[in-house]
Amino acid sequence: MTELPNTTLPLWLRIMRFPVARIILLGGVVFLLMGFNNGFMLKFKDAPVLSIAITAAMASVTLAIYAGFARFIERRPVSELSFSGASREWLMGALIGAGLYTACVLVLIALGMYRIEGLNPWTFVIPAVAMALSSGIFEELIFRGVLFRSVEELFGSWISLGVSALVFGLVHLANPAGTLVGAIYISIEAGVLLAAAYMLTRRLWLSIGFHMAWNFTQSAIFSGIVSGSTPAPGLIRSNIKGPAVLTGGSFGLESSVIAFLFCTVTGVILLIMAVRRGKIVPRA
Repeated sequence: MTELPNTTLPLWLRIMRFPVARIILLGGVVFLLMGFNNGFMLKFKDAPVLSIAITAAMASVTLAIYAGFARFIERRPVSELSFSGASREWLMGALIGAGLYTACVLVLIALGMYRIEGLNPWTFVIPAVAMALSSGIFEELIFRGVLFRSVEELFGSWISLGVSALVFGLVHLANPAGTLVGAIYISIEAGVLLAAAYMLTRRLWLSIGFHMAWNFTQSAIFSGIVSGSTPAPGLIRSNIKGPAVLTGGSFGLESSVIAFLFCTVTGVILLIMAVRRGKIVPRA
């Protein structure tokens, strides 16, 4: 598609291409679709395979809408979702996400605060698939694909990092057991890490892989509470006892200083790599 100068485009198209309008329009549509999908997951929580199928379909539609907006409204290549190298980046993100959460649990085990009491049938991991798919696709499209990229276009990478991380943390206050401490921790440990993953690659697959694997490992494998949401049993039957500052309490391990340290250090490493590779967009 041939790119036309912005001044020759119709007024309505110029408005829709403006970053703030993109956040409202595209971000709003993706957020609405995520809400619909969350409703379906709740409705069909006792039919996990159906829930996975619905989530996959809704995610596919949302990805198509995002790509269509980029292609026909912004009139640019959708490089952040290109398939070339996607599987490698997704797998790398998934390994980092699963590895970091497992490392946090191993620390709790070493401290005597996480005790394994047995195993549930493997089918207990199935319900978490839809949740991981939903958070990985919808949330990364909203917070990194739309919000981060749009704010960065106006104010540069560093301000966008702060804004997107703050908003990402604050929305978790809406979860059933959401806490201010948990929201602050997520803003720093996850908001920075996930934004840094996008900044480093300028694509979404690394952050999608991390987000999906962290949530899946947390819920499906270790039966952990995901960001203050309703707890559900996973593969490992466990008993967690200890101070909330280490275990995360009712919010889950994201509100633990252990996860905070592991994830924040990882995020800083990714940021340093992004800076060294010249991936930082200066303030306009």
